[in-house]
Amino acid sequence: MRIGTALCLLAVLSGTGGCAAVRTEPLAAASPLDFLPALRGEYFPIHSAETGRTYHIHVRLPEGYDAAAATPYPTVYLTDGDSLFPILAANHLFLTYDDRLPEAIVVGIAYGGFDPAVNKRHIDFQSPGAGVAPDAAGAAAFQRFLKTELIPEIERRHRSDGARRVLFGQSRGGAFVLYSAVTDPDLFWGRIASNPSITPGIESLLEPAAPATRRDLTLVVTSGTRDRPNLQVGAARWLSVWQARPERPWRLFGERIEGGTHAANAPDAYRLGLHRLFDTDASP
Repeated sequence: MRIGTALCLLAVLSGTGGCAAVRTEPLAAASPLDFLPALRGEYFPIHSAETGRTYHIHVRLPEGYDAAAATPYPTVYLTDGDSLFPILAANHLFLTYDDRLPEAIVVGIAYGGFDPAVNKRHIDFQSPGAGVAPDAAGAAAFQRFLKTELIPEIERRHRSDGARRVLFGQSRGGAFVLYSAVTDPDLFWGRIASNPSITPGIESLLEPAAPATRRDLTLVVTSGTRDRPNLQVGAARWLSVWQARPERPWRLFGERIEGGTHAANAPDAYRLGLHRLFDTDASP
């Protein structure tokens, strides 16, 4: 019997309640990544009842991580883990060395390939709006996957600080970060949207935000000066609307990355965003 299934059964039999419909797969055998210490952690696939998809979850654990210690760590969740996890998770080590940013658990949410037959980012990250077919707007289901399936699994497996969750997304993943900020502010303590691609679907990103109970939330939106012009315009429009709303549930920072292109400067957006979240000097 799988561990997750056994825990669910125990919860039911003990009368403490049920559990989310989460199905995790057996751990894979050792891989070459086990010998890259900057990315050392774990991998597991998880099938989502919310989206009907299996995701490949890569976890980078902090240097010196001790599962038996009481130390909780901030946890960064990366969309587009297929490409961003090996870049940003490894770079986090240098951010702790050079920038004195806190160590963190870094979680990459991957599809296992770039082929649209497998990679459904165009659905999972898509918010509803004009010109978007209902079955193509999967942001709500993907967020439920994060909230009810993946996050509880990560926090069960590791010493993840549930009060300091961070969500990072690039391009369409950045648009999902904005969708999450508007629709469920409390889910993540910090959010970083890098060069968000917010059309179509901008309408739902401009609606009033859902109520928040926390008062320590932060949202950082970065835009490269060499990003695609239409994406810069869209990001500027979104920022201007929300900067004019004093009732927004998070501190909001709009940052320009000089010379930044659409995707190649994701590490700069990650670095700048984390400095804003942890209130440290964001200068290079």
